Amino acid sequence: MRIALPNKGRLAEGVRTLFERAGLDLRFRGDRALQASFGEGRTALFVRSADIPEFVANGAADLGITGRDLVEEVGRDVTTLLELGFGQCRLGLAVRNDDPAQRVEELPDGVKVATSFVNLTRRYFEANGKSAEIVPVGGAAEVTPLLGVADAIVDVVDTGSTLRMNGLREIGSLLDSAAVLVANPATLADPERGRQLSDFAGTLESVLRARGKRYLMANVPRAALAEIRRILPGINGPTIVNVLDDTEIVAAHAVVNRGEVDRVIAELKAVGAAGILVTPIERLMP
Repeated sequence: MRIALPNKGRLAEGVRTLFERAGLDLRFRGDRALQASFGEGRTALFVRSADIPEFVANGAADLGITGRDLVEEVGRDVTTLLELGFGQCRLGLAVRNDDPAQRVEELPDGVKVATSFVNLTRRYFEANGKSAEIVPVGGAAEVTPLLGVADAIVDVVDTGSTLRMNGLREIGSLLDSAAVLVANPATLADPERGRQLSDFAGTLESVLRARGKRYLMANVPRAALAEIRRILPGINGPTIVNVLDDTEIVAAHAVVNRGEVDRVIAELKAVGAAGILVTPIERLMP
């Protein structure tokens, strides 16, 4: 199995963190290697994020992790298996601060728009009944209005600070984006190889489910079980385990949201719980 991963940029750090949490150690073949193994028969290929949809579509890689914006821009035939929840951003339309336009419909026909997202920009203007002259750029689109190369830009926006630094303001959003796991449709359709891809996607999904969750265990009075079930709904309700030699005390186990841990502990103590233990969760399967 081969998976194409970003070699740098806004998604690369998130991918490495996800792999570490999944216990997938990338073993590089050299200091400057563009490939790494991560388990028997698994190879990671490190390439530009923008090239990953093409690598997956043409079969050079079975899987890939890249931004939804790049998948939509390329328009190649790949199957999205999983939304990964990191690398959140949006593709925004911005103009100079002194431009009177407040939305795309107020821009003049033939407006010059600098972007590396040529296809998405063209479709966006067409959908809004406007014509635009697209100025393709490989990067640093935000400087083009200052240089008189373009009147507006379409670019990735995170906090908006880069726009503000360059005297620009956002007047429209093309789409919201985040990291996605995509697969080659032909590989996915093969029974054996498709199962391998689905199993790998399940591994990553189990890590994503565990984010923001904690596993809580406590010794509680049997007489308070009705209250315990209210306090600890868990995924399918708390798991209750008898404690040996003491029929009046049982152990309650449950998965709780990280932000609710303090409240849950306080409520458990109020009904007589003791020996409360909270631990992180590495993976969570449905």
